[in-house]
Amino acid sequence: NDGAVSGYPLGLANYYDTVAKHAFLNFRDLLEAVTLHPMMGLYLSHLRNRKEDPKQGRVPDENFAREVMQLFTIGVHELEQDGTVRLDARHEPIETYTNEDVTGLAKVFTGWSWGGPDTTDQRFHGSLKDPRREVLPMQPYPQFHSTSEKRFLGVVVPEQSSADPRASLAAALDRLAGHPNVGPFIGRQLIQRLVTSNPSPEYVARVAAQFADNGEGTRGDMRAVIRAVLLDQEARDPVAAANPVFGRLREPVLRLAHWLRAFGARSVTNEYLIGPTDNPATSLGQSAFRAPSVFNFYRPGYVPPNTPVADAGMVSPEMQITHETSVAGYLNLMRGIIERGAGSGNPRDVRTSYGAEIGIADNPALLAERMNLLLLAGGMSPGLRSQLEQAIGSINLPTGDA
Repeated sequence: NDGAVSGYPLGLANYYDTVAKHAFLNFRDLLEAVTLHPMMGLYLSHLRNRKEDPKQGRVPDENFAREVMQLFTIGVHELEQDGTVRLDARHEPIETYTNEDVTGLAKVFTGWSWGGPDTTDQRFHGSLKDPRREVLPMQPYPQFHSTSEKRFLGVVVPEQSSADPRASLAAALDRLAGHPNVGPFIGRQLIQRLVTSNPSPEYVARVAAQFADNGEGTRGDMRAVIRAVLLDQEARDPVAAANPVFGRLREPVLRLAHWLRAFGARSVTNEYLIGPTDNPATSLGQSAFRAPSVFNFYRPGYVPPNTPVADAGMVSPEMQITHETSVAGYLNLMRGIIERGAGSGNPRDVRTSYGAEIGIADNPALLAERMNLLLLAGGMSPGLRSQLEQAIGSINLPTGDA
């Protein structure tokens, strides 16, 4: 979707490999790996970012400096450890950063560009290309790094007599990863993506506590954080799960992935040839890895207007890409996929035999229970179960050789 990175397929694949590599390690290391990946450098324009030049009126690019705070680490409002927004004396949300913080942090991200065996101007600008530059972390080019004082989030990096991009970066990432907002800000979004859209403050606080200390004195242990998200009492309690306000809307790409896993779908070519699925009228209304902006497919705080969700003061992020057209398009798409498979080709590339299901097709109750297990985690309502059993029982199955 983005012209800055669309010409680098190897680099994009490597970016997701990099995120996967660090997903269960330490948040500080993940933050640095993402910051220095050349695809992120292109996407948020801090690759080839040059120091300020008052004579020419040039200032450092502020794009990544803003987004690394707003989206990747601390968010826009100060939070209590349970995720609730902190208020000032006027009962207004307290902002986490100012424009001065953005301009100060932008200086940190100057002097970083393509990786390679040297730090010449030509390599910085990209005319001298290392064959592996799409997958090499960005490297520092001192000649382009700001040596002036850098102030951000209460931290001061003093004026440097000689440019030291790595020291500036370390000070910035240490401050960001150590900010008290990170645990509740990141933790709550992980809960939203993996468990429920409206977690209780107590749930968020327990996850944030694991981010702050994994029990062994380590901050930012993502394995401990994700374990806390998935194994929390609120995530595992069947009573809580039965509450109508619990849970989340599964986004379209994950619904398709669920079908793939539930019925053991396999690719004929072993390449899973499923092309773009953006069109909401004829497909999923969402394509993997093709979010329309840096804000992803939907906002974590999205409230669908004029709905019971809004009336209850809750959020439903995935509803931002759900509407009448997308619902109809999804149903039509899945009707064809269930029958003929997914992806391209004739026959289609990704298919399942439904062998286990066909084996119990003459037993409506048993087949309905299998759908309950595979698709609804045992949460099927009595009304839906009755409808399924009646529908299955109404089908005249072939007998014998027929």
